[in-house]
Amino acid sequence: MQKIKKNKPPVLAIDLGGTKVIAAIISDEGEMMAREYHRTLADEGPQPVIDQMLSVIDCLLRVKDVDLSQLHSISVAAAGAIDTERGLVTLSPNLPGWSNIPLRDIIKEKYGVNTFLINDASAAALGEHRFGAGRGVKSLIYLTVSTGIGGGIIINDKLYLGPCGSAGEIGHMTIDVNGPRCNCGNIGCWETLASGTAVAQEAIRRISRGERSSLTEIVEGKIENITAEKVGVAARGGDFLALDIIAKAAVYLGVGMVNLVNIFNPEMIVVGGGMVKMGDLLLAPARQVVWERAFQVSAQAVRIIPAQLGDDAGVLGAATFAFQQAVIDS
Repeated sequence: MQKIKKNKPPVLAIDLGGTKVIAAIISDEGEMMAREYHRTLADEGPQPVIDQMLSVIDCLLRVKDVDLSQLHSISVAAAGAIDTERGLVTLSPNLPGWSNIPLRDIIKEKYGVNTFLINDASAAALGEHRFGAGRGVKSLIYLTVSTGIGGGIIINDKLYLGPCGSAGEIGHMTIDVNGPRCNCGNIGCWETLASGTAVAQEAIRRISRGERSSLTEIVEGKIENITAEKVGVAARGGDFLALDIIAKAAVYLGVGMVNLVNIFNPEMIVVGGGMVKMGDLLLAPARQVVWERAFQVSAQAVRIIPAQLGDDAGVLGAATFAFQQAVIDS
């Protein structure tokens, strides 16, 4: 059986997103002792996703031969609006059909281990703050730009969750009152304008309208297969349409950041998620918008930088949250 220090039991942490489930066994020093990665099966509805997640947990325990009694806790970072106090996924636009799912209690009842639930972007904020780009920074906003847009808020070294644990849903602040309809039901949310999904949909719309792009060759004529990643590939190759779409998304990204800078006056905005792989194609114009539109004293104080932990920010943050809760409860 896997040897685990009894004075520092690890957390089994899970990051449940719209496209992936990552599970890992993590020490309080951030050592990843084991890791599993699987698809979420989000389109199949809540129960298949939950079954997949439980299967991933079982697989991780079996492969590493870890007994449940050796764990500190299980901690889940899940996409969507989370009621941390009650352990509910109240709504998750990128997990279809999820409404008031008692995910924490489902896991706790199956495994009999103390279990925590937190929003995935809030968890990633904790991960980057403790182990990544935000080490040593007292106040930061973590921003994930991928399928959707999410965020986590660190103020004076503490994660801000609000009274029920759902703070940080910054992807659903209204940027354009006449904008596209969002999966959350609102109109003109930030993620409908600057997320990876928004970029891909805009490319598909414009090519369907007759505009020319190398993206058509990249996806072999199947424009429904266009993704933000492929738009980035085309842009780096000099494709005008792809460059134009990313430039417009970058402006919207910057506008949202202006709001964050003016409201929170953070030392740092850490940008993670798949879209950050576009590098300065995306971030340089967004920084320029912040410089031009935010209050200058706040714009001069903030650094906008890429995240460092990649896909592991969520599980590392979920583990950090569990360890912190144990300290609060003791």
